[in-house]
Amino acid sequence: MSETLEAIYENGVFKPLKAPRISEGQHVRLTVETASEATPEELLNLAAKVYQGLSDKQIHEIEAIALNRSDFFRRKAP
Repeated sequence: MSETLEAIYENGVFKPLKAPRISEGQHVRLTVETASEATPEELLNLAAKVYQGLSDKQIHEIEAIALNRSDFFRRKAP
């Protein structure tokens, strides 16, 4: 059986991000391939899809919320 898993390598151990479909104690063979960094073009293409399908009004509302930082810096009453 073959299964592709994403994992994080921490403290000398590979930690899968999702539980694999194998039995506890099962011996496996790992081929490690590091995730590649996105190119600037890929990031721009992804950013261009953020507002896809939204109306101009919806886009304006989202941007207004994102640009209003006052809620982030307001101190809460004790």
